[in-house]
Amino acid sequence: MAKIKKKGWDRTSGQAKNFITRTQAVRKLQISLPDFRRLCIYKGIYPREPRNKKKASKTSTPSTTFYYTKDIQYLLHEPILNKFRDHKALAKKIARSLGRGEVGDAARLEKTAKPRISLDHVIKERYPTFVDALRDLDDALSLLFLFASLPSTSTVPPKTISLCQRLCLEFEHYLIITHSLRKSFISIKGIYYQATIQGQDILWLVPHKFVQRMTGDVDFRIMGTFVEFYTTLLGFVNYRLYTSIGLVYPPRFDAQSDEKGGELSAFTLEGSGITKEAETEHLTNGEMDQGETAGRDAVNAEVQRHADELARVPEPTRDIESKDQAVEDEPAADAIDKFEVQGEGADVLDQPRISDTEASLLFAPYSFFLSRETPRQPLEFLLRAYGCKRISWDEVLGDGAFTNDENDPSITHQIVDRPPILQSNVSAGCTLDEASRPARGGRMPGRTYIQPQWVWDCINQGKLLRPDLYAPGATLPPHLSPWVKPTRTAYDPTLPLAEQENKDEAEQAVLDEEEQEELDQLAAAEEDGDEPADHAEIFTGADDHGMDVASGDSDEPSDEVDEFKGFGSEDATSSQAADEEAAEEDSRSQHQRELEAEAAGLPFTGGGADGKANRTARPGNSEREDLRKKAARRKREEEEELERRKMMMSKKKRKLFDKMAYSNRQKDDEAAKLRGKRRKLERGKG
Repeated sequence: MAKIKKKGWDRTSGQAKNFITRTQAVRKLQISLPDFRRLCIYKGIYPREPRNKKKASKTSTPSTTFYYTKDIQYLLHEPILNKFRDHKALAKKIARSLGRGEVGDAARLEKTAKPRISLDHVIKERYPTFVDALRDLDDALSLLFLFASLPSTSTVPPKTISLCQRLCLEFEHYLIITHSLRKSFISIKGIYYQATIQGQDILWLVPHKFVQRMTGDVDFRIMGTFVEFYTTLLGFVNYRLYTSIGLVYPPRFDAQSDEKGGELSAFTLEGSGITKEAETEHLTNGEMDQGETAGRDAVNAEVQRHADELARVPEPTRDIESKDQAVEDEPAADAIDKFEVQGEGADVLDQPRISDTEASLLFAPYSFFLSRETPRQPLEFLLRAYGCKRISWDEVLGDGAFTNDENDPSITHQIVDRPPILQSNVSAGCTLDEASRPARGGRMPGRTYIQPQWVWDCINQGKLLRPDLYAPGATLPPHLSPWVKPTRTAYDPTLPLAEQENKDEAEQAVLDEEEQEELDQLAAAEEDGDEPADHAEIFTGADDHGMDVASGDSDEPSDEVDEFKGFGSEDATSSQAADEEAAEEDSRSQHQRELEAEAAGLPFTGGGADGKANRTARPGNSEREDLRKKAARRKREEEEELERRKMMMSKKKRKLFDKMAYSNRQKDDEAAKLRGKRRKLERGKG
């Protein structure tokens, strides 16, 4: 019979048995601390936080890092441990050879006997299925794209950078071929991309193409370990993605084109998944041989022959064809409907979008030219991912353009990021052909000029937007994140203020605007040295101190005597409450008028024999006061109704409701502040 242990005598039970400190784990595995970190990153083992550190620690010394005991026990049988031990033995041999002065033997051992660590079995263990690998691809892509843009240093070797660049470009080629890219967003940290692969949404961040400054407070050894693991993972993923669509992996790589800045064009895809159109496509900087030139001439002749045949069609046939064309141009009966908001406070539903197949060919019919000041790499990737086959740019941006001629008549859109330059290209001695070809930076007739944001907004909305809103030099619409869903009370910069403001906020804005205009007029009149014409009408009544204010309503006793209807009468109670509210509102309005007069720099006091302000008639002032009273009364009634409802709640639910109301009030105040800023901007523009 097993011996029954007495509770409290054994320290290796409970949390003390489930957790192990980092020092104990390193001693148990018999490896160094850097090797232990590498092994944990490879295997996906991370520190754990016990519920009670005092119980989990077996010593009196407070420990800060704990691991599961089962995880460390699992690492005892890892084959990478043998590689670490072989590397340690090799380091001893090299040190012994250097101590003896055998430099040649040390170099030979370092070159030939260095153990190679393979992470293939680790990838298969951590990701049993391909979908599991896709779900963990977000961080991998973000880190590899980051290292692909870093300069080479002693801590970041150029071989690692080139490997990251090649894997990232191969992944982008897959997205271009399959049209899997869905959304993109420009932020201050970089450019976000989202793609959908086999039903999994993958989101990653690509830094801007700036010169990165390497700092010394970053441990690149830890990041290098992650890069080593993620490069192996992305290599497996790219192989599976390419073979699933019938492509050969790895694709053929042109080193000379890559040295000239070709990037995407440096790769040539091969396999059964490439269509004839893609196989015959050449990115040759616009230079064509004689065969291609003859083929283009033959195509132009064929097109001209068809145009001549259409020109000889009789008039009745033309009318029939025009009617058919008009019928085709009419909106289809199965067009996509839009959900309209029925009233204030209603839910905002997601609008239906066109299918992914139609959206993936958004830019297919057009030809683009990228100016020198635009970011070529993200624009080329986005345009190709959405069906564009003819992308041109200046030769200083690198190799791989469809053409380097900015004046090519086949270009339909030009992306520029500089203000428009108006210049005349017609001189006294130039011919008509030379005059029709604008100088560099000029405008080509019939070409659409847009700013780069147009591409991102078209992709996020799934349709072609108006190019005049994105013309060079125009104030661009707000660039919003496609992953933030609009809520009912949040501020939406794409909607006008009239559709976002509630009734009280709109009325208060109108009142504030009218009062601000009056105060501005009074201040302007004082600066000119003239007394305002309506000064005597606005402020009347003086006291001993010589200060004038707009007085309130007369408080003379009424000649009529209310009929007594008995105690507890509802009419008497309501009239008394209304009188109290009116008196309170009068005091508030008087204080507000005093503050306004003081802000305008006008003399004021509380006038009247009875110590109260005697208000005079002022155009529009009574209406504003009535609106203020109504808004305050409405707000007070809502608060009273809310308090009555809270009385029916339990204490626990009331606290939860107060927390929710506080957070909602904070959001509403922030949205109201943003709407106020926008209102001031629109007022200044107007």
